[in-house]
Formats: sequence, C-alpha cells, structure tokens
Amino acid sequence: MIEELKNRKIFEKIGGAFKVSALIQKRVVELMEGSRPLIENTEGMTMIEIVVEEIMQDKITPDYSPDPQKVEIPKL
Repeated sequence: MIEELKNRKIFEKIGGAFKVSALIQKRVVELMEGSRPLIENTEGMTMIEIVVEEIMQDKITPDYSPDPQKVEIPKL
C-alpha cells in the first residue's frame, strides 16, 4: 500500500477520501492517455504512486470550478 494513503495529510490537503479518490482516478486516466508525469524519477513507480506523489508535491490539485455547461440557473 502507498504510505501516503495511510497518512491523513493527503486527505486534509485535498478535502477528504472521496475527493482524493476522484483526483487520483482522473489523473491516472490522463497518464494512461499519454500525459507526462509532473515529477522526476518515476522509474519503478505505479501510476497511482506517481499521482499520489504529484499530489504531495502540490503538482496537481482538484479543480472545484463549476462546469458552465452543468450549472443550473434557478427558476423564479
């Protein structure tokens, strides 16, 4: 198991286990589609380990901005 996931620091940094899981999933998909890792020395690391290290080094953060296509305007 990845040591950082045993520590609460990553969950506090991102805002909870669900958000950490969603961020890891999104970034792993990007790596699988050909994006380059944002950290050095990734040899021998799994994609999840790379993503967790990117989070811990503040290379990636969650995007909390609303999707303009999904924002509902309340009816009066």
